[in-house]
Amino acid sequence: MSTSQENTPNEATLPTELKAEQALGLIGLGLMQKVSKEGSLAWDWGMEEDGEKADLLALRQRLEMTSLAIETGAPLSTAEITQLLGTKPGSAKTERGGLLARRISRNVWKLSRIENDSSNYWRN
Repeated sequence: MSTSQENTPNEATLPTELKAEQALGLIGLGLMQKVSKEGSLAWDWGMEEDGEKADLLALRQRLEMTSLAIETGAPLSTAEITQLLGTKPGSAKTERGGLLARRISRNVWKLSRIENDSSNYWRN
């Protein structure tokens, strides 16, 4: 008769230690499972500080429209400039967020980027 041999893995061939990346991955996976079970919204980056959801679609559209207005140099109305800048222009030249809105004539504006590097806060 033939004897049957069990297929038991040899302990010497199995790694007993985890690499640092593997351990970190397991810890992260366990943490994410725990957070999802608890229903915690502490890591929801779509939420604003006051608890309302951020409208990321509207933000994306606003940024795309701002880029298109700058690239084409199209004349814009005061209402359109207000929508793109997020504030109504108070004078013939209004600067906000690295953008410059210049009034060409009554209710006609042109939007451009501010080119002066010395006034750029982030590069100083």
